[in-house]
Order: sequence, then structure tokens, then C-alpha cells
Amino acid sequence: MDIMSFKDCEDVKIEKFPFKGSQRDVTGTSIRWLSRHGDDGNGYPEYGLRYFTIQPGGEIPIHNHFYHQTMYILSGKFECYQYDIETEKAAETKVTTSGDFVYIPSMEAHGMKNIGDEPATFLCCIANVYEDK
Repeated sequence: MDIMSFKDCEDVKIEKFPFKGSQRDVTGTSIRWLSRHGDDGNGYPEYGLRYFTIQPGGEIPIHNHFYHQTMYILSGKFECYQYDIETEKAAETKVTTSGDFVYIPSMEAHGMKNIGDEPATFLCCIANVYEDK
């Protein structure tokens, strides 16, 4: 058993997220991997628990991924976007605050923005999915 503080995990700035073959700019966002089961070398983690910090006005742009994702908002206020994958326009926008959680199914196009005046944080648990063979 290991017991650590999230502050002991490296805080890595995220600059780009891929979507439809191009790299999209990420602003004011950093991540700390809290679990030891992250990226498997192919970008498709089996399981991971991550701690995100997004600065005021910071944004994670439209993207999608194979894994399921559940985000638990620890602090701050976010606009969360569900996008139409064809038009890349927001199909739905919801505001979240501390205590809320957001579930993103595999391959759903989504993004989020810190709309508050202070840094905002959330935990993000991810789990890979597989097609039946």
C-alpha cells in the first residue's frame, strides 16, 4: 500500500489534445497522474485516476477517446460541452460546480472551460473499453 499526497505527483502542463487527426490547443490546463496505472504506451489506459487543474479561462478543446471517463468536480465552475462530431459545434452546454460529476462515454466528443475567477480542479477516472471478439 502507498499513501501519498497529490502534491507529490508531477504537475504536467497539457498543451495539445488530438481530434480528427490534428492537434488542438489546450489552454491553462495541467494534470497529475494519481494512479500508477496510466498510459499503456499506446495512449489507451486500462485505468487511471488523474487530478486536473484548469486556470481561469483555461480550456480543454473538443476531443474524444476510446476510454470511458467520469469527472468529479472538486472546486470551481466549468462549462462542459458535448459536441456534434460532424459539425464540431456544441450540441449541449452544461455548467458544473463542486460536488457535481460528469460521465463521458467512449468516443463522445466533449470539452470544457473554467468559467470562474480562480483555478478549478477535478478528479478524472478513466477506464478502457474493448470490442467483443
